[in-house]
Amino acid sequence: MSAERGGLVERAIRVPGGQLVAGGAERGVCGRMQGAGRGGGALAVVGHPERVVRGRLGGGRRGGGLRIPVAGRGTLRGFTLIEVLLATALLAAGLALAFATLRAATAAATRGEAIAARSERMRAVEGFLRARLAATRPVAFALDADSGLAQRFSGEPDRMRFVADLPDYLGHGGPYLHELALERDGDALRLTVALTVVQGGEVVEEPDPRAPELLAEGLRMVRFRYRAMDADNRLGEWQEQWRTPEALPLQVEIDLQDADGRDWPPLVVALPLAGSYGAAPEIVH
Repeated sequence: MSAERGGLVERAIRVPGGQLVAGGAERGVCGRMQGAGRGGGALAVVGHPERVVRGRLGGGRRGGGLRIPVAGRGTLRGFTLIEVLLATALLAAGLALAFATLRAATAAATRGEAIAARSERMRAVEGFLRARLAATRPVAFALDADSGLAQRFSGEPDRMRFVADLPDYLGHGGPYLHELALERDGDALRLTVALTVVQGGEVVEEPDPRAPELLAEGLRMVRFRYRAMDADNRLGEWQEQWRTPEALPLQVEIDLQDADGRDWPPLVVALPLAGSYGAAPEIVH
């Protein structure tokens, strides 16, 4: 609302922070408009006890236009370019740090899962080998063509054969010939076990033989070694090949190494029934 009274312009304005009314009230806007003059008309605005707006309106030579400086604790202002750039840089740094932390946590979780899977595989394979070797029985599975002696244990650096009872979950139970062997799988090796029924000191060929079971793959090295008593009735040195197949060795060692060069824990198994037919003495050449 505005009205002209003797050249005086009074305007009531509503602004944030309070109601401005015309005239000489506590809060108001009063001004004088002049077409000419040195200082122009003065315009005073009181919008809030803590916010004062003053300006000058006029068309004089010195002060044309309207200038309204704002002061007080409630002053609103924008951000400078430096502040915007600084905030953007801080935000980018925070996002980069969060992304790096997330990626490191994901990598650590992946490594942990891989280590756990490898440990579980090693425990399963070594548990099976330990149980089967400890259950070795002095049962003949063939006759040696040269000596005519019964073969109860055959051991080479990359192959081993012995007879042990098969658990029910793997077959029908009873004595089975266990044949541990290495197979080439590209640039790596894998360890397998073949199971065959033994009856009357001979291997019985089944009409539908079962394929060898895979125990471990992705291996660089697999080594079997055997140990017996020496001539002085002492525990002898490890042998790369078992030369007395009619008897059982006292101990068997299996060394495995992954394709990346990491060694498995050494597996040494004692055969409880090695003395059934007398432990074979170590033959020194």
